[in-house]
Amino acid sequence: MVNLTIDGKLVTVKEGTLVVDAARQIGVDIPVFCYHPKMEPVGMCRMCLVDIGRPMIDRTTGQPVREVDGSPRIQFMPKLETACTTPVSEGMVVVTESAKIKASRKEVLEFILTSHPLDCPICDKGGECPLQNLTMAYGPGKSRFLFDDKMHNQKHVPLGDLILLDRERCIQCGRCVRFQDTVVDDPVISFYMRGRALEIVTHSEPGFDSIFSGNTTDICPVGALTTIDFHFKARPWELKSVASICTHCPVGCNLALNVRREAAVGGKVVVKRVMPRQNESVNEIWICDKGRFAHHYEASPARLNQPLLRKQGKHIPVSWDEALDFAAEKIKHAGNRLLTLAGGRLSNEDFYNLHRLTTARHGKPTLATYMAGGDLTGKLGLTPGSNLADLGKGSAILVAACDLHEEAPIWWLRVKQAAQRGATLVVANPRSTRLDLYASHRLMYAYGSESEAILSLLPVASGSAAAKSLAEAENLVIFFGSEGLGLEGSARLARACAELLIQTGHTGKPNNGLVGVWHSPNLQGAWDIGFRPNPSLVEDIRSLAGEGAAYIVAADPAGDDPELADALKQAGTVIVQDLFYTETARMADLVLPAAAFTERDGTYTSGERRVQRFYPAVTPLTGPLPDFAIAAKIAARLGVNLEAQFAPLIMLKSIANDIPDYAGISYPRLAEVKPQYPILGRMDVYYGGTSYDNQHGLGITLPNAAMRRETLDLPPMIPTSQQHLGDVFLAPITRLYDQGITLQPSHLLDARKTQPVLGIHPRAAAALALSEGERVAIEQTGRRFEAAIHLDNTIPYETGRVIYLTLPRSCRLPANQPGWVTLNKITNQLPVEG
Repeated sequence: MVNLTIDGKLVTVKEGTLVVDAARQIGVDIPVFCYHPKMEPVGMCRMCLVDIGRPMIDRTTGQPVREVDGSPRIQFMPKLETACTTPVSEGMVVVTESAKIKASRKEVLEFILTSHPLDCPICDKGGECPLQNLTMAYGPGKSRFLFDDKMHNQKHVPLGDLILLDRERCIQCGRCVRFQDTVVDDPVISFYMRGRALEIVTHSEPGFDSIFSGNTTDICPVGALTTIDFHFKARPWELKSVASICTHCPVGCNLALNVRREAAVGGKVVVKRVMPRQNESVNEIWICDKGRFAHHYEASPARLNQPLLRKQGKHIPVSWDEALDFAAEKIKHAGNRLLTLAGGRLSNEDFYNLHRLTTARHGKPTLATYMAGGDLTGKLGLTPGSNLADLGKGSAILVAACDLHEEAPIWWLRVKQAAQRGATLVVANPRSTRLDLYASHRLMYAYGSESEAILSLLPVASGSAAAKSLAEAENLVIFFGSEGLGLEGSARLARACAELLIQTGHTGKPNNGLVGVWHSPNLQGAWDIGFRPNPSLVEDIRSLAGEGAAYIVAADPAGDDPELADALKQAGTVIVQDLFYTETARMADLVLPAAAFTERDGTYTSGERRVQRFYPAVTPLTGPLPDFAIAAKIAARLGVNLEAQFAPLIMLKSIANDIPDYAGISYPRLAEVKPQYPILGRMDVYYGGTSYDNQHGLGITLPNAAMRRETLDLPPMIPTSQQHLGDVFLAPITRLYDQGITLQPSHLLDARKTQPVLGIHPRAAAALALSEGERVAIEQTGRRFEAAIHLDNTIPYETGRVIYLTLPRSCRLPANQPGWVTLNKITNQLPVEG
């Protein structure tokens, strides 16, 4: 620790801390433009100049020179120094406000403004602009330069399909370029030309091709970079910030929804933009572009807004009372032949009420997922006190059967950074992913051999360098996914990962444990509350013929799989509860409209088992109800008492009482915050950008069985089932921009949405006489669908009989289960054996 004085205040900080950061810890804000606490300093803008003095040292004795009163004699440098590049030293004295310093700041601002358009009245950044704020504080009252002599550059230049650049406003601080280059390793924008002609350009095709591009608009200290959906749409001072949680992946990124009352929609409150909210244990101050731009589904005009009951073959709008009476009557008659199928975007409170309703009728609470392992993450998940930011030299990370860059981008970013800090990273996957660039060891295996590959890393099984590094690591975190896997395969993989953690002694302590890379935001919460996936779902739905009932909530099985669609036709009664009129809803006897996450409150449990709270943000649609309320109102008609109005009471009185790991959790506890570093604030947006400090809750990481020293009875290892030895193996993979229901209404992302292309190695394609873009028909267990060929040399290719294909999940094709398939060329629309 180092002791120094800043503006007469004593401060003690860690050795190596920069002066600008040390000052913030005592509430002293040193203005900056180019500096950002999440990036290495460059000292370009000179806005942070301060006066620094250091104790004089006697050269003969090596001891400080003392004043008469015994205090060290301080010698100030003849020139001001940059606070953003100067580390603290013992006894340092820093002055941040003086006539000399103010004069320097005035000169820097005057120089910057010589090339600035001064268009504050129409600038999107007006009201949260560091240049505007600092000019008011330190700038000159008038300029010595003629306005007409300014350079006039192109405005509203699309760097890509999401980000606009105003070249006149750019002050050439380099924050955006450095973020893309050093933080997320997507160097797709850069400086071009020199001197006053310097400008930001994109050199990727398509332009600004990065899934983190929106973060550059947050850290831009002027209005040079703006998102295309917010450009000229509102002024920052008109917006209210509401805390929320991202609903697109298991990371649980903290969001601030900026909302405003809009005359165009009858005075309703609507979301104008999505911003990151600081949580250094989750997403720091970053979010991916899907989380930023794919929120439009909540305000889509296609949303369901009234119950629909099938009468004489057609869906007819009915009252809630009639709809709920119908649902209760059918569920009552179904008895124990009730199957409740729920999707992973529901809140914990929704899952709890649905589970209680289902089990009260002796039905099956079933989870709509193709991935298993949630029971093991409950036993061996990350322990309270864990933070990926703490992993570095001496720690190890294993990423198995997933592509974090596509499936959980912020985890990819944080794992990458841990590897750059010195953590040993082992990547196990059949094909190459972007994480391979940072891996200490790569473990390539054939699709279908996932669990065997992980078990080969056991200390008793292998003397490999990868196995040794995992066994000897102080900490070990394992991320497991579902690349090329269905329920059975992912269960085997999770079991193998759990065995590795136990055998290497990495359980029950912070920064160790098992993390599931789920395909939805709250699948972990569903597992915790008691929902389970069903490997015989098709047969179980078919068994509901007659008076059986399928209650389907936030899931679209008919849209995902034709076999499930056929099964639903045989079910006695189908009740669908959703946001949209999905394929499954079209088949239903009753359709119930549900509220979006922006219209209500609730909690999610992230893949790291951190419970986090979200808040109501907008004016609810007239008609839809929260999922937990709908379930409770049906339950009341069946004599089951559940909370129907207040989500906080479900957590406090039900979940916290009935689910041991959730004991003691309440909404007030979830709203607790503590100091975080770097220290952000909304008044000094020049330091950390326009991302929001966290005033509404950091969440609570759940305990697990390992930390309680409970006996860890793992399920038996399921042997790999004998597969048909065909020539072509179809492996489902996950893409960030899928065709899912919560992404489709966001037309900003249309150009990025994954198309249902069939990936194949070029050599395998050549062997089958297939070329890029050629359409083929795939036949699997009696089902047939079509896709276009995409040549991809990252997909494994084995000489001999085995050929691997990949197909993105959630592309409205039946690609959720892996397996052997027959592949046919399509010539003149007729299948020809190829």
